[in-house]
Amino acid sequence: MALLNIVTNPDPVLRGKAKKVTQFDDNLQKLIDDMIETMRDAPGVGLAAPQVNLSQRLFVAEFGDENDEDTLPEVYVFINPKIIYTSSEMDTGVEGCLSIPGKLGEVMRPIDATLEGLDRHGESQRIEAKGWLARIFQHETDHLNGVLFTDHALSVWDQELPEIE
Repeated sequence: MALLNIVTNPDPVLRGKAKKVTQFDDNLQKLIDDMIETMRDAPGVGLAAPQVNLSQRLFVAEFGDENDEDTLPEVYVFINPKIIYTSSEMDTGVEGCLSIPGKLGEVMRPIDATLEGLDRHGESQRIEAKGWLARIFQHETDHLNGVLFTDHALSVWDQELPEIE
């Protein structure tokens, strides 16, 4: 596996609509593995293909039970995802983005979202996500449509860097 370069705003690839994935081959499997490794190294909880300079409808995410630190986070791979449902109930949360380093924003999103798409092997999947997982899925799907969290943000501010001792 290899770490990929994460592009940052205003790179034009971040504003384009990503192209549908049509080939499920060894190259795609390597890309998925490299994206997972890159996301973890960054560190982040999600990474979309446009963020590594590829116009493909693909994202990876990793998220665990917020209330159970003993359970390992689950890795999600979505290819050609579609959000088929969002709840009318909304919630505001703080989001950041690996492609917009040093910035955080307050973003209002539906608290539930259902995604359909393909897994890494081209098999159909449908996941009903709630809370932060729903937020992550919406954030990453936005990337595939050329939308950044700052486009939705109620406010954006500089992320304070931790003090180094």
